[in-house]
Amino acid sequence: MAPVSEQPAPQGAGDPPHATAPLPGPPVAEPRRENGGEWCPGSGSPAAPSGESGAQPREAPEAPGSAVAEPPEGGWGWVVMLAAMWCNGAVFGIQNSCGVLFVSMLQLFGGGEDDKQLTFKTAWVGSLSMGMVFFCSPIVSVFTDLFGCRKVAVIGAAVGFAGLLSSSFVSTIEPLYFTYGILFACGCSFAYQPSLVILGQYFKQRLGLVNGIVTAGSSLFTVSLPFLLRVLIDSVGLYNTLRVLCILMFILFLAGFTYKPLISNAKDKEGGKKGKFRFPPEKKICNFSVFKVLSYRIWAFGIPAALFGYFVPYVHLMNHVKDRFGDSVPEEVLLLCLGITSGVGRLIFGRVADYIPGAKKVYLQVASFFFIGLMSMMIPLCHVFGGLIAVCLFMGLFDGCFICIMAPIAFELVGAQDVSQAIGFLLGFMSIPMTVGPPIAGLLRDHLGTYDVAFYLAGVPPLIGGAILCVIPWVHERQKLKERAKPGDGETTEKMLENENTLVLDGTEKTVKEMESGV
Repeated sequence: MAPVSEQPAPQGAGDPPHATAPLPGPPVAEPRRENGGEWCPGSGSPAAPSGESGAQPREAPEAPGSAVAEPPEGGWGWVVMLAAMWCNGAVFGIQNSCGVLFVSMLQLFGGGEDDKQLTFKTAWVGSLSMGMVFFCSPIVSVFTDLFGCRKVAVIGAAVGFAGLLSSSFVSTIEPLYFTYGILFACGCSFAYQPSLVILGQYFKQRLGLVNGIVTAGSSLFTVSLPFLLRVLIDSVGLYNTLRVLCILMFILFLAGFTYKPLISNAKDKEGGKKGKFRFPPEKKICNFSVFKVLSYRIWAFGIPAALFGYFVPYVHLMNHVKDRFGDSVPEEVLLLCLGITSGVGRLIFGRVADYIPGAKKVYLQVASFFFIGLMSMMIPLCHVFGGLIAVCLFMGLFDGCFICIMAPIAFELVGAQDVSQAIGFLLGFMSIPMTVGPPIAGLLRDHLGTYDVAFYLAGVPPLIGGAILCVIPWVHERQKLKERAKPGDGETTEKMLENENTLVLDGTEKTVKEMESGV
C-alpha cells in the first residue's frame, strides 16, 4: 500500500501485506504539529495543547531550528528507497512463497504417518505468519511514532532473523507456530512498516514514483523466490533452505540502519534535553476518531469479510496442483504468474484510480473482489494446467488492484490527518480472516480428500465483501451533504441565541429605567 504524504501523491502502486504493496501495510503517517513546535511522524489529528484536547490547535511561536525542511527529493533518499524495496521484497516474497514451503513441510513432517489433520495443522504455519504481519500493524504504528523508524526497523529485522533461524532447528510442526508463525512474522511486521513511514520524510513530489519502485520489490521476489526455494529444498532440504533465507533477513537488518530520520520522534520531543522519556497522552498514540465515520466503519467491516478466502490460493494452490497433476508440471509457475500480474495491476489500477473522483474509487475494489472470488471458484474446474495459469494471471491482476488503492480510499474516507491509523486498524482487522481461512481449507481437504469444496467456498467471501462495499460511495456522499448543512444550522442557532440575549438585555434595561423613574 502506498505511503501517504503530507499532500496526496499520484498513486501509481500500492502495498501487500500483505503486501505487496506496501500491504497490504501501512502508509506513511500524516505529519502533525505538537504544541506549535516541530513536526513528528504519526497519526491522528494535530495535537491540541495540554488541557485542550479536541480544541483547535493554536500556532505558538516556533523556536529557532524548529522549522521544517522540505523533503530532499533524492540524495540519501535513494539509498533509503533501495533499502525499503529490499524490505518489501524480502518480507512479502517469503510470505507469498509459503506454498512451496507448505508442500515441503507436508513431506517432512508427514513421516509416513496417517495423520488425517496434517494439512490442517501445517496450514496454520503460513496463515498464522501472514496474519501476524497485519495483526501487529496498529502496534507498530505506535512504536514507530514513539521511537522512530530506524530503531523499530532494526529491532524488527533482528527478531525476524531469530525466528527464521530457530525455525530451522525444529523437529515437529508445532514449534513452527511460534518460531515461524509468530516470532518471524512479528519481526517482519516491525521491519516492514517503518520502511513506508521513512519514505514520506525523503520524498514528496516523487512519492508516487518511489512507491512504484518500492512495491516492485514484492513482485520481483514473488516471481523469483519460488524457483529458488524449489532448487534449494531439492538440493539441501527444508532446514538449510530456511537458513539461507536468514541471509535475506540479515541484509534487511543492515538496511534498517539507512533510515536516517529527518523528523524528530515522540520520544525525543517528550524527553527533552535530559533524555527522560514520558509517554505522550493516550489520544496522541491511538486515535479512535476514525470509527466515528460511518463509511469507514463499513469499509473496515467489508474488507475483512471479503478476505476469508483471499489467502487460501497462496497456501494451498501448490499442493492442489500436486494432487491433481502430480510432479509432471512446474507448479511454481503459478506463483510466477500471480507475482507478475499483481505488479502490473498495481501500476495500471493505481493510475486509473487517479481519474476516479472521491469515494467512487471503492468500485474498483468491488470489481477486484468480484473477479478474485470468481477466479477462486474456477480453480477446481481447471483440469488442464494451462487453465490454472490463465486463472492465476487474472487473479494476480485484480489482487494488485485491490492492494494499490487502499491508501487513496482511506484518504477519501477519513482525510489526510487520520489516514495512517485508519489503515493500521484496517490491517489489524484483516489479520483475522487471513489467519483463519487457510486452516479451514486444509481441514476440508483432510476430511474430503480434495480441495474442490475449499476453493468453491473461498470464492464466496469476496463476493459478499464486494456487495457490502457497494454502499460506501452513497453513504459517504450523504455524510458530506450533512457536513455541508451543519454550518447553516450553526448560524441559525447563533442567531437565535443572539436574539434571546437581546431580549434579555432589553428587558433588563427596561426594568432599570422603571426603577430609576420610580426613585
